[in-house]
Amino acid sequence: MTRIKRGVIKRKKHSAVLKATKGYSGARSRNYRLAKQELLKSLSYAYIDRKNKKRTFRSLWIIRINAAARSNGISYNELINGLKLAKVDINRKMLSEIALNDPAAFAELAELAKKQVSA
Repeated sequence: MTRIKRGVIKRKKHSAVLKATKGYSGARSRNYRLAKQELLKSLSYAYIDRKNKKRTFRSLWIIRINAAARSNGISYNELINGLKLAKVDINRKMLSEIALNDPAAFAELAELAKKQVSA
């Protein structure tokens, strides 16, 4: 029975890891053992940050809406509450786009919210 050596398989595996860690500083891009550890860490960061990106964008939308709402004489909290009471179902992403690109339409929404809150 012939002996099976794993040199080719191991080299392929190592090459894949070292190729993925290309650009990392120091031994992390040259030493397989360190490169493997760093690759696992970076993949876990990538997973976490895919979730964090959603939080960051929501935060940005809220900041934009708040700035536009205050320029129309209403707070963010009152705007969202007023739109909810007026049964205007619009998400924060779209609201921020309207605030950024169509200030006249946003002003109408703000007026609608003001009427609902004051009533």
